[in-house]
Formats: sequence, C-alpha cells, structure tokens
Amino acid sequence: MTTRRTTLPGVGVQYDLSTRDGRHLSVVVHQDGRRFLGFYRPDDPDACQATIPLEPEEAGTLAELISPEEAASTTLQHGDIELDLVSERVTVDAHSPFRGRLLGETRARTRTGASIVAILRRTGALPSPGPDFRLEAGDELLVVGTRQGVDAVEAIIAGTFAADGDED
Repeated sequence: MTTRRTTLPGVGVQYDLSTRDGRHLSVVVHQDGRRFLGFYRPDDPDACQATIPLEPEEAGTLAELISPEEAASTTLQHGDIELDLVSERVTVDAHSPFRGRLLGETRARTRTGASIVAILRRTGALPSPGPDFRLEAGDELLVVGTRQGVDAVEAIIAGTFAADGDED
C-alpha cells in the first residue's frame, strides 16, 4: 500500500492511496472541512470513476465505521506470545495538570508501559513526540498499550492517577 499527500493551493489537501492489488482512491480535504472520496479505474489509475462528497460529520462517521476505537483492540501473536493492545486518543483538557508542561514530566511510559506514539494538534500531527514536547489544552495523545496501561495514561493526563509508591 502506498500513500501520497498533495497540497491543493486554495482548496485543501489530496491524499492518494494505492492498495496492494493496484486499486487507487483519493480523499480531498477542503479547507472548509468538506471531503470528497474519489474512486479510480483499476486499469487506468488516472481515470476517476466516481466521487462522493461528504460533510464533516459524514466523514467522521465513515472514519468510525472503518476504524472504530472500540475495534482498535487487536490481539497480536508472535510465536507463543499473545499481546492484547489497544490504541486510543487521550485529550489534554484545560484542567489537566500537564497542560503547558513537557510530555516527559508525565513519565507515562515509565509509569504505565503504554506509549504515546503521536500527538494530534489543530495545526497537525506530530509522530513520535519527544520528552521535551510541550502539551497544550486540546492536544490529543495517541496512546498504544494494554487496556490497563492506556487507561492509566488517561488518568495521568486527567490528574487522577495514583499508584503505590507514586509521589505525584
């Protein structure tokens, strides 16, 4: 599978996806929030067969149907080891004790074993944020780990986490 991002000046951004079997589709994200899905002919990846306009709430619903958070729980098998992992978005709200503080100050990975793999902000996404990344209200942390670990990261960010021997 390959993806490509193209800026469309004055319009928005086009994301193109080519599947392993050679199918091509695109999503055009307009500056006003509208989205268009484009489906291309398998024998001519430049010939668009159909487009479907989606309002922002329709695009959100479609995204949930394709990858619902509750179905993000995946059992991975490696040899005889089974890992139950989940991925969720954890929001830094205005009341979080970590609003305006560095990500490293949360000690989330050390305290929970879960990883913050990206931060989604109004201005864009930051993959693999470092400990010196400053959190802001409204940031969404993309957290991957066990159910217990992800829940613990959510509690840390909310300021309600309490573990034995934890001094925070």
